[in-house]
Amino acid sequence: MKTAFDFVKSSGGIREYRLKKNDLMVLLMEDHFAPVVTLMATYRVGSRNEASGYTGATHLLEHLMFKGSENYNRENGKTIWAELQNLGSIINATTWMDRTNYFELLPSEYLEEAMKIEADRMRGALIRDEDRQPEMTVVRNEFDRGENEPFEVLDKNIWATAYQAHPYHHATIGWLSDIENVPTARLREFYDTFYWPNNATMTIIGDFDEESALEKIEEHFGRIPSSPGEIPQVYTTEPKQEGPRRLIVRRSGETAVVGVAHKSPEGLHGDMPALLVLSRILASGKTSRFYRMIVDKGLATDTRTWAQPLHDNGLFITYVFLTPDTSPDKVEKIVLNEYRQIKERGVQEDEVARVKGKIRAETAFSRDGAHSIASNLNEAIAIGDWTFYPTFLDRIAQVRAEDVQRAAKSYLIEDRSTIGHFIPVTEQSGTG
Repeated sequence: MKTAFDFVKSSGGIREYRLKKNDLMVLLMEDHFAPVVTLMATYRVGSRNEASGYTGATHLLEHLMFKGSENYNRENGKTIWAELQNLGSIINATTWMDRTNYFELLPSEYLEEAMKIEADRMRGALIRDEDRQPEMTVVRNEFDRGENEPFEVLDKNIWATAYQAHPYHHATIGWLSDIENVPTARLREFYDTFYWPNNATMTIIGDFDEESALEKIEEHFGRIPSSPGEIPQVYTTEPKQEGPRRLIVRRSGETAVVGVAHKSPEGLHGDMPALLVLSRILASGKTSRFYRMIVDKGLATDTRTWAQPLHDNGLFITYVFLTPDTSPDKVEKIVLNEYRQIKERGVQEDEVARVKGKIRAETAFSRDGAHSIASNLNEAIAIGDWTFYPTFLDRIAQVRAEDVQRAAKSYLIEDRSTIGHFIPVTEQSGTG
């Protein structure tokens, strides 16, 4: 059966195959510790592939993909949720900027049943308006929850301000007017553009036999043709930012939040490991720099710094959640002054060593279980190279203190910054 596939490469015990008939990518890793297996379908489409008028389309489709397919629907009494949950499966899906994934964690003997369903909805999803209308209540509730969360509101506005041309400008859930007005036919067009085997990866981790799994993948997915045309690629790049940007959001809420963001490189860039180490030096645990200089002094309840690897350029962001009566300007100055100190004086080797130890532990935990491994591979697929996951620790191990200082000098530049304040407002007194 392996003759139906091209073996591509292996890394970290994970083996990559390509189904010759339609270029479906397959990632396999046997682990017989427990009699369970995870099947994860990753589509290389997310909010990055959307534009004005149909922002949120990927997320809406994620919901509709559970509402019925040609062979699994309420009319024949075989809904996707019921079929999988009756097998003892844990199922769900998520949408993000660069990808969408659908997954099942289930007893090993039912792996083929999950394959049948994923193959059926890959090209047989019904996507009916009669399903979309009632599902809109669920989607609106998700949107409203985000709008009522100060951090999410500020984060959405910072990305929308930092990115003006590139589609990272749009939040994954979309703009409300697009969510409510996009025609179902437009969602169908989006589905027919991106949901094909040559734009997908099937990842199987857990208790299964590789030869048998490949045979079943060929049986159920091999009948699906590759896309009739090229999968459209995003060609929009963000123009160079030529000055700092600022924003203030005044809205009901309990907590003031300060966000300080700088443009960062694409996820596979060689400077990303140093930025990941820097983010943890600044805000990972009670010994981190921002925790000691901001939280320990009672100015905030929490700080977070991220440098999330994405397919294209991203943001290096610090968020600070202020205590009442703390001035946002004061905390912003503390953050920016610390950035200046790091650019001028660098960081200590013992800080780098401590962070590397934490990352090694976190990565070890991330390999605890079939679903966890598949989820991490899912994110690596999204940024463009699944081997980013099994080689991640090697990249981190090479980071030295001077690399962190060089990365800080390269990316924490005022003219590439976007700074935002969320200011809570009460109906009775105006600004809180």
